[in-house]
Amino acid sequence: LQFTEEKLGQAEKTELDAHLENLLSKAECTKLWTEKIMKQTEVLLQPNPNARIEEFVYEKLDRKAPSRMNNPELLGQYMIDAGNEFGPGTAYGNALIKCGETQKRIGAADRELIQTSAINFLTPLRNFIEGDYKTITKERKLLQNKRLDLDAAKTRLKKAKVAEARAASEQEVRITQSEFDRQAEITRLLLEGISSTHAHHLRCLNDFVEAQMTYYAQCYQYMLDLQKQLGSFPSTFLSNNNQSSTTPVQSVSTPSVLASASASLPLVSNSVVTSGLSELKSSSGSRKARVLYDYDAANSSELSLLADEVITVYSIPGMDSDWLMGERGNQKGKVPITYLELLN
Repeated sequence: LQFTEEKLGQAEKTELDAHLENLLSKAECTKLWTEKIMKQTEVLLQPNPNARIEEFVYEKLDRKAPSRMNNPELLGQYMIDAGNEFGPGTAYGNALIKCGETQKRIGAADRELIQTSAINFLTPLRNFIEGDYKTITKERKLLQNKRLDLDAAKTRLKKAKVAEARAASEQEVRITQSEFDRQAEITRLLLEGISSTHAHHLRCLNDFVEAQMTYYAQCYQYMLDLQKQLGSFPSTFLSNNNQSSTTPVQSVSTPSVLASASASLPLVSNSVVTSGLSELKSSSGSRKARVLYDYDAANSSELSLLADEVITVYSIPGMDSDWLMGERGNQKGKVPITYLELLN
């Protein structure tokens, strides 16, 4: 009745003090944004809505979701299977297997990111929504009921005509007032805990950033290693249908290479390169070589190259067959043979 009369503007209402009102709106705001951030993080970590729902159901049933390959792992497996089918001895087959292995490593890093983020970031956020905030909501509802009791008692006191009824109503107001004050204090103490919730969630956010940083660093390293492996493939090889293929494998070290490589790379005769290189490998002499396209050294043992420059190259005993030593003035370092055209 009290609630209805308040809504109709026929009864007065005890207002909460400003401090408590501020705490309540801070708690509501925290709950709203925590939910949004939590849900969008789940979407980021698992974009597939069906898989997300399935994981949620298994979690509620307190059972482990069946393990399945994620997208990078699946792509990796297809690449490896295709590479084995085409022949690991062929350039394309070999490259597919190497790419597939890298995709699988990225898939494992992906899995690790999801697991770490779920434990260190999503779980504490969910615990707040399903734990602390539920308690706040319950106590707040109790406070609302105590306030309605108090205001109903005040209304009865106003309407009391005879002295006995007045005395009974005053006693009721005193009791409901003290119960309301006690409940307001309980609610206030709970709401003041929101500040420590923010501090806790800040630590969790740092953990999440740390997990992402690890993941992206791993992915970058895996791709760097893969690029290096692909860069050391022979520049000319017999393709799978036994016709001579003369397009060198390109490095993706600079965007300009990607844009112009296919248009500007010279075509190299298979036999000339093979005979020239084997001759150089077996002799202790040196030869001049023209650089076909830019190459960024991966470490201090290698030499960076610029397209069209001419350098001196020679072989060292025991050296990897895909590399030569290169010299430019007083600079020297390993260079991949795929990037060179030997000059007569």
